[in-house]
Amino acid sequence: MGRYVLTPDIFDELENLSAKLAPNKELYLTDGIARLAELSGVYAYEFEGRRYDVGDKTGYMQASVDCALRDENVRDKLIVYLKETVLKN
Repeated sequence: MGRYVLTPDIFDELENLSAKLAPNKELYLTDGIARLAELSGVYAYEFEGRRYDVGDKTGYMQASVDCALRDENVRDKLIVYLKETVLKN
């Protein structure tokens, strides 16, 4: 999962890149960011911690379970449910 804070310059770069679409005919934001990095630089934040691929079903479920296990209002009931479910399967 990524988040970006971009300047309005990104729109100019995306417009310039629109003439050179990817083979699947898509325009990628990351290509525009890479171009901005070459021209004027970009800022980045190196994240420390566990990263989840929430675009993947398993990654999304892992993130949900891990967040729920940290929530004291949900944790105990979820642990019981997970144990029962794992033992059945």
